[in-house]
Amino acid sequence: MFVPTTFHAALLMTVLSTICWGSFANTFKGTKNYRFELYYWDYGLGIFLISVVLALTMGSYAGGPTAFLANVRAADGINLFYAALGGFIFNIANTLLVAGIEIVGLAIAFPVSIGIALVEGVVLSYALQPRGNPVLLALGIGMAVVALVLIGKAYGALRSGSDSVSRRGVVVCVISGFLMGIFAPFVTRAMTRGATLTPYTTAVCLTAGAFVGLFCFNTILMRKPITGAPVAMAEYFRAPAAYHGLGLLGGAIWGCGTVFNFVAASLVGVAISYAIGQASPMVACLWGVFAWKEFRGANAKAKGYLAAMFAAYVLALVLIARAYAG
Repeated sequence: MFVPTTFHAALLMTVLSTICWGSFANTFKGTKNYRFELYYWDYGLGIFLISVVLALTMGSYAGGPTAFLANVRAADGINLFYAALGGFIFNIANTLLVAGIEIVGLAIAFPVSIGIALVEGVVLSYALQPRGNPVLLALGIGMAVVALVLIGKAYGALRSGSDSVSRRGVVVCVISGFLMGIFAPFVTRAMTRGATLTPYTTAVCLTAGAFVGLFCFNTILMRKPITGAPVAMAEYFRAPAAYHGLGLLGGAIWGCGTVFNFVAASLVGVAISYAIGQASPMVACLWGVFAWKEFRGANAKAKGYLAAMFAAYVLALVLIARAYAG
C-alpha cells in the first residue's frame, strides 16, 4: 500500500484532507431548495465508494500483507467493528452538521461543530496513542479554540442589529461537535491495537458504517426533521440528476480527505493528523466569505475578527506540526 515516508509528505496529505473536509459542503450549497436529508443519501454512498476505490488502488499498491483485502482477512474482528462503529457515530454527527449548515450557514456551523470535535477528538486520541509533544499539541489546540471564538465574534459583529443566529441551529452544531469528536478514538483503537487495520481498511469500514447508519438516523430525520416538514423518499427520485451528482461528488471529496488523513496518521499519529485536518473550518469560512458571500456588507470590526481568526488558525497549524518534531 502507499504510505508517506517523510513528515513533509504526511503534512501535505493532512493539509489536503483539511481542504477536502472544509470544501465538501459546497456541493450541498450548490443545490437549490433541496432537503439535506435527501442530499445525504448520495453523499453517504459517495464516501463509501471513493474509499473502496482508493483501497483497491493506493491501498493495494505492491500487494503483500498490508494490501487492502489481505489486511481485511488478517485484522482483528473487533478492530473492523470499532472502525465501523466510528463511522456510524460520524454519520449522525455529520448529518447534524449539514443540518446546521442549512440553518446557520457554513461560516458559523463549521467552527462550532468542528471546534468542539477538535478538542475532544485530539485529547481522546492522544490518550490512546501519545505521539508528539503534548505541550505544543495543547498550545496548537488552544490557538484553534481562539480562532473559533474569533469567528463567533466576527459573525456576531456582522449580525449586529440584524436577525439573530438561530438558537436551534447552534444547538444542532454543538451536538454534532460532541459526536464528531467521539469517532476519532475508535479509529485510533482500530489502527493501534492488536492485529491492526491499515488506513485504507479503516476508511472502508468507517464509511461502510456511515452508509449503514443512513438507514437508521437519516430515515428518522426524514419523518421527524429538525427543520421543515417531513419529506418522502419519493422526493429523492424526483430530484434532478445534477443534485444526485453533487451529493456523490461531496461524498467523494470528503472521502478523499478522510483517506489522506488516515494515511498521514500512520506516520505522525492520529492525534496530530486529526488536529491538522480539523482546521477545516478555516477552509469552510473562506468558501463562506468569498464564494457564498456570507459576510457581504461586513463592517470593519467583523473583518478584523475574521483576519485575526485566520492568523490564529495558521499559528495553530504551525504549533501542531511542530508537535511532531518536538
